[in-house]
Amino acid sequence: MEQQLSNLVERLKKTFGDRLISAVLYGSGAVGDWNAKASDLNVLCVLERISAHELGESEPVFRWWREQGNPAPLLMSGEEVRTSTDCFPMEFHDMKAHRRVLHGTDVIADIEIDRSFYRAEVEHELRAKLLRLRQKAAEVLSKEDALLRLLADSLSTFCVLGRHALTLKGRETRFRKQEVIADLEKVLGIPFDGFSTILRIRADGKASEGTGAVLLFEKYLKEIDALIRFVDQIDR
Repeated sequence: MEQQLSNLVERLKKTFGDRLISAVLYGSGAVGDWNAKASDLNVLCVLERISAHELGESEPVFRWWREQGNPAPLLMSGEEVRTSTDCFPMEFHDMKAHRRVLHGTDVIADIEIDRSFYRAEVEHELRAKLLRLRQKAAEVLSKEDALLRLLADSLSTFCVLGRHALTLKGRETRFRKQEVIADLEKVLGIPFDGFSTILRIRADGKASEGTGAVLLFEKYLKEIDALIRFVDQIDR
């Protein structure tokens, strides 16, 4: 991880010179939960300005970075960082909580996040992801294996949103999925058996004998609905 990050920073510095304001590691790499086989290295790259010229210069660096198995760096101008917290409060909240400055100025330190925008984005994302889950499930409901894969693939997103819901409620931020699920059970006062079963399926790579995909999906939907209603009532 350290070698990859060092190489990236050197390439960014060589490409952009003084126009590179900051490079910031965020996500699992900054939290200390990075896994070489399963985790990405997420980097925010902040430039003085971003035009077609800067995008053209970034192409070989970003292509190389993707070839290492990572998503392209998040490219923003300094002004965009200062003025976008109302649009991306969840993302900037995570950066404020856990980040590592790889180069330049800590552009995240002084930004402020409006709680009302934060709560609204968490609810919006929950509702939007639920609608998308229903759409995809409607296409594979009769195919048990495909439905189980869909549920397993969606769990990370809903655990992230559950973590943000708990943060809004003043709970200590946790990042491991099992800890998030356990905390949701405590705070909402209901079992999240659907979440827990899907987490086990992800870990094992397959469902245990007798797992009914449609019944599991129904349970999962009820738990997501409870989470949405929980967020909807925060600060109301």
